[in-house]
Amino acid sequence: MQQIENFTLQFFNTESRKKEKVTLPRDRRVKLYTCGPTVYNFAHIGNFRAYIFEDLLRRTLKFFKYEVEQVMNITDVDDKTINGANQKGVTLEAFVKPFEEAFFHDLNTLRIEKVEHYPKATHYIPQMIDLIQSLLDQEVAYQGSDGSVYFAIDKFERYGCLSHLKLSDLQSGASRRVAHDEYDKENASDFVLWKGYDQERDGTIYWDSPFGKGRPGWHLECSTMAMEILGPSIDIHCGAVDNIFPHHENEIAQSEACTGKQFVRYWLHAEHLIVDGKKMSKSLGNFFTLRDLLEKGYTGREIRYMLLQTHYKTQLNFTLEELDAVRHSLNRLQDFIRRLKEVDTQEGAGKAAPLIESAFEQFAKGIADDLNISISLAALFELVRETNRLIDENQISKIEAENVADLLKAFNQVLSVLEFEQEEEMPENIQALLDQRKSARANKEWNRSDELRDELHALGYLVEDTPKGQRVKAL
Repeated sequence: MQQIENFTLQFFNTESRKKEKVTLPRDRRVKLYTCGPTVYNFAHIGNFRAYIFEDLLRRTLKFFKYEVEQVMNITDVDDKTINGANQKGVTLEAFVKPFEEAFFHDLNTLRIEKVEHYPKATHYIPQMIDLIQSLLDQEVAYQGSDGSVYFAIDKFERYGCLSHLKLSDLQSGASRRVAHDEYDKENASDFVLWKGYDQERDGTIYWDSPFGKGRPGWHLECSTMAMEILGPSIDIHCGAVDNIFPHHENEIAQSEACTGKQFVRYWLHAEHLIVDGKKMSKSLGNFFTLRDLLEKGYTGREIRYMLLQTHYKTQLNFTLEELDAVRHSLNRLQDFIRRLKEVDTQEGAGKAAPLIESAFEQFAKGIADDLNISISLAALFELVRETNRLIDENQISKIEAENVADLLKAFNQVLSVLEFEQEEEMPENIQALLDQRKSARANKEWNRSDELRDELHALGYLVEDTPKGQRVKAL
C-alpha cells in the first residue's frame, strides 16, 4: 500500500485558472483561511455547502498527514449587523450573539471539525486602524469628503488578478467610490477601508480612529485577521464563488499593498447551491436553513452527505428527493458495518487484502485530485460490494473484516458520515418511537410493541429484534 505522504495533491487555483500540483511547506504545516459567517441571521444550506467544502479540504490535508492551522472569521460588524442591531434597539453584541451561538451549534450538527481560530472582527479594530494608516502612509489609500477612507485600486497594479478583470476596463477613482460592504461587478471602484460615521445610519455603533468616528470595511476585516493570526503570507484561502469579487480581490489588494508580499498561494472557491433547479429564494418557498431540514426529519449526517457528495466546483442541485436517496446510501453503509462486526470466521481466503489496497489507492487518488469526492465515494462503494460478496461466500475472516472496518474508519476521517461505536443517529421523531417500543418490550406489552413497529414501518423504517436488542434501518 502506497505511503500516504507520497500522494501528490492537486488543487484548482482560482488565480491561475488551472489545476496545480500543490507545493506546501516542508514541515507539513498548512496555514488556511476560510471566510466565516456574517452573524445577522441563521445560516442557510447554501452557506453550509461552502463550509462543508472547507471542512472536506481541512480533513483531506490532515488525511495526507499535514498539520493545519485554520482561521474562520466571525463577521460581527458590517452593514447588516449594524442595521439589525439598530432596528431592534439593542447593542451590536446582543444582536449577533444568538446567531453566533446557532452557527456553532449547526457546525456541530453537520460534523464540521472545530478549527484553531474563530476571530471576531470587533476584537481586531485597533489592528485594522493600523493597517489603514499604513495604506494611507504608502499613498495607496485616501480620505474622502464623507469621512471615509478608500483604497485607490489604480495604485495597485495586480488589481483584478483573481477575478481576471482588467484594471483598464474598470471605472476607478474618487468619482467612482463604493462605501457599501458588498457590490456588483459592474460597480468595480475604489472600495472603503474605513466607513465614516453617519448618526442616522449607525446610531451608537462606532469606533474612534485618527480618521474620525466610524468602523472598518468588511474587506479590510478579513485581511487584518488573516495576517494578524497567520502572518503576511498564507498557503490556502477559501470561500464561495461569490467571494471572488469584490471581497477576495480587495483582500489581495490591501494586504499586498501593505506588506509587499504575496498574500495567498492557492485560492479555492466552491460553486453555488441551487434548490430544485432554481436559485434559493424565500419567495419561491425553496429557502432552507439547517433547522428547516431537521424539522422535516432529516439528520445532520444525512444533510452533510448531501452537501459533500458533489464536487465543490460543480453547482449542487439540492432536492428533498436526493436527501431521501442519501438516507438509503447511508443505511447501506451502516448495514455493511454491522455485517463486518458479525463476521466470526477464523480463516479467510486471502481475498480481502487486495480489495483493501485497491480501495485505499482509489480513495486517496480521488481526494488528492482537487477533492474529487465522486471517485473516492465510488471506491468506498466498490469496497462494500466486493466485501459483501466475500461475506456471502464465507470467504473473509474476522481479522480481515476488522481490517476492512479500520479502512472505513480512515475514510471516515475525511467523510465523517459513518457510525461505528455509538448508535446510529436517527431523526427525533423516529428515535422517540424507538424509545417507546423499547420500553413496551421491557414491560412485555407485545401488542403495543407491534403497533409501534408497524408505525415505524409506515414511516420508512424496518425494525428487527436481535439478541442485542432492536435494530432499525431505513427502507
